[in-house]
Amino acid sequence: MTHIKKHAELMNTAVINTDFIPYGRQSISKEDIAAVVKTLQSDFLTQGPCVAEFEQAVANKVGAQYAVAVNSATSALHLACLALGVTADDRVWTSPNTFIASANCARYCGASVDFVDIDPHTYNLCANKLADKLALAKLSNTLPNVVIPVHFAGQSCDMLAIHQLSQEYGFRIIEDASHGIGALYQGDYVGNSHLSDICVFSFHPVKIITSAEGGMALTNHEQLAKHMRTHAHQGITKSPDELTQTPGDWYYEQHTLGFNYRMTELQAALGLSQLAKLDDFIAQRHQQFALYAELLRDLPITLPYQSNDSRSSLHLYPILLPQSHISARKAVFDALRSANIGTQVHYIPVHTQPYFQALGFTWGDFPVAEDYYHRTLSLPLFVGLTPAQQYHVVAVLTHALAEQGIK
Repeated sequence: MTHIKKHAELMNTAVINTDFIPYGRQSISKEDIAAVVKTLQSDFLTQGPCVAEFEQAVANKVGAQYAVAVNSATSALHLACLALGVTADDRVWTSPNTFIASANCARYCGASVDFVDIDPHTYNLCANKLADKLALAKLSNTLPNVVIPVHFAGQSCDMLAIHQLSQEYGFRIIEDASHGIGALYQGDYVGNSHLSDICVFSFHPVKIITSAEGGMALTNHEQLAKHMRTHAHQGITKSPDELTQTPGDWYYEQHTLGFNYRMTELQAALGLSQLAKLDDFIAQRHQQFALYAELLRDLPITLPYQSNDSRSSLHLYPILLPQSHISARKAVFDALRSANIGTQVHYIPVHTQPYFQALGFTWGDFPVAEDYYHRTLSLPLFVGLTPAQQYHVVAVLTHALAEQGIK
């Protein structure tokens, strides 16, 4: 049987499901619910032992020495910038193909932000373009203090190359691995922070594992961990070696202006339960990825590229329409949405947002990221997505592309 005939038969078996198929969603088990209920029945709903247990479990899993759990990855990115001493006098570079938090974290500190265009295959910050931009910045004495590479869709950036550039040009590194818990780079887990100062995970419901909301910063530097923890807890310390006096066990001191970025015990309990299923979740995503590759390979679209030096956690499944049919993207998007398929666009380039345009950026500044944006759609990919649902997604997509003359 030819592949085309097999493909057609699979399309004919697609179950026309009227239920909405989101691009991503959480997978919550009875064990997850029981873990949260147990915490609800405990003495601590916040500032108890579960958060520390979650921190240690994640650190152990990825091979980092320290972990600081907080209420979101955005908070973790902000804390990472603060820990590295980012101020209004500093420059931070990141990818334009990311959620706005990757850039906003530097703006919270008053720093200026710039971007490095993306690799056309991985859609990650391009190490070669970073090298070129650093060489020019050195000539003008405008080198960045911090670079924030973003592991888009769960695939690691070329961290060895970026780390080597950091040694040459003297910048610090924050890995935005919001999509990347469970991913591997050169055989090691993303998050071990061997090639960066700090790495950040997200536990938002559509991510690989969830704590409802939540994030975590990982590092191998004790002082950076201590700094982030203090700032996440209102700038308050009770550590005896930091107090100026010790009148009693009730005593604490505020040593800096901090924030209430704490993670609750409920979130940590859910996160811990989910962490036990991390490898299974990623294995399921890879099975779904393989099925999409089989079903979509004859369509005139670009499928997600996987680098040989990494194993993606597969947070997203972004496809690209042909450059010749950029104008058809909205019609294809609308056709999928009309069929109750929750396709999405990841991401609108950060530098094109009105806030950043007011800072001097404009369309045309980062052409690879912009071309990617104009052609991309994310197809549903999540634990619990069935083969029948994938067949249905591909059947609707195939018809929508044909309607636009893309076949």
